[in-house]
Amino acid sequence: MTGRKTELHNLEQLYRQSGNQIVVLYGRRENQGRELVQQFCQGKKSFYYYAPEISIKAQKSRMKREIETCYEVSLPEEDYDTYFKRVKSGDASKLVLVVEEFQHIMKKDEQFFASILKLKEKKLYPGPVMILLYSTDIPWVEQEMPEILGKSVKKLDETMKLQELRFLELVRSFPDYSLRQNVAVFGIVGSVPEYFCHWDGQKDIKENICEHILSEDGYFHDRAEELIKSQLRELSVYHTILEAMASGKRKLNELYQETGFSRAKISVYLKNLIAFDVVEKVCSFETGGWENAQKGLYQIKDTFTNFWFKFVYPHLSDLYRLSAEEFYNRYIEDELENYLNRYFIKVCMEYLELLDSVHKLPLEIHKMGTWIGKKGKIDIIAQNSVRENLIGLCNWTEPQMTFEMCQQLFESMEQAKVSANFYYLFTAKGFDEDLIKMVSKEERILLVDMN
Repeated sequence: MTGRKTELHNLEQLYRQSGNQIVVLYGRRENQGRELVQQFCQGKKSFYYYAPEISIKAQKSRMKREIETCYEVSLPEEDYDTYFKRVKSGDASKLVLVVEEFQHIMKKDEQFFASILKLKEKKLYPGPVMILLYSTDIPWVEQEMPEILGKSVKKLDETMKLQELRFLELVRSFPDYSLRQNVAVFGIVGSVPEYFCHWDGQKDIKENICEHILSEDGYFHDRAEELIKSQLRELSVYHTILEAMASGKRKLNELYQETGFSRAKISVYLKNLIAFDVVEKVCSFETGGWENAQKGLYQIKDTFTNFWFKFVYPHLSDLYRLSAEEFYNRYIEDELENYLNRYFIKVCMEYLELLDSVHKLPLEIHKMGTWIGKKGKIDIIAQNSVRENLIGLCNWTEPQMTFEMCQQLFESMEQAKVSANFYYLFTAKGFDEDLIKMVSKEERILLVDMN
């Protein structure tokens, strides 16, 4: 398991609390929820049950059989009250009861969660118990589960969503890579922990793309389409919308013009993609220049899906006709740097968050985002609780950051009607000497060379 220390620590803290707890853990399978649960259970008395998608009767029969095998008992009835009376730690230690993919039971059988509540309230098993319910069905947990539980949702002690890892964890996973190489990995496959295992840190970026993405037997080949297929139907519609978005069509009207689907239909499909964390709605940081900001923008959130539909999916005929290296040279090599700029901004934001967490910034961040204007853009606006601003400018592609870039930033700030108390200027390569001299006596401006 890679980089889940925070989540593991949070589970341990809950486990050490007195009394019984119900914890819901959920997230994409590739974010290693199962591995996290298994590591958490090491050294603890636990009972683990995987709930497949089967009938109510078959589910009860299966759990009965597994409890009988685990505890060497014979159960007379097939109901969850009876089952949870027989699970035990065998001593005074807290039992961890794990039900993976618990939604497959709760969707069909109300008795299950009623028994879970009795278990928490010590009406079944007298000893201390932590009930850990794990699911990979994100939309169900976020949208349907609260409706099913109703007021009982307050009985949950914690609901934890497993997100992608931070960029810092990616850097730790590829210690031999330069910063630029790590940003490239971040922008191609994201910080999905399982993906790290299938990227070779001893080979360069091009070799990995050719071997693991473009080759038909590569781990990532077709993975983006499989992600969509595993969750959604009418793939032709989703693929068409995603390809249009990856090409730069980010507004509803632009998607309507590009795809020919009705606006109402596109809205429904975007809502579904958002529910599965594949797409996100982009909101500009709110400033006084709201009338100059672009609104109603969407973008592909899942990193590898974005890469696949940007570079590979539009050229599938050539993908199967050309060699992997020929395909890379023709369709990826010249465009990759510009594509990665979005992810460099995310890295710079994380850098600021890390500094903020150890109180190394001139202000304490209350909220942070990007301003996207009709005539310009501000890469980073970090604001404290009294609306003092730290403005960030990020240069990934150009050989040097120049004063002209700063002037463009100032023009965007005028459009946004926002002022700055501090500036952080990030570059992946270097700074123009004139810019260095200009800001040398200005304490409000910090130059950050990411090398």
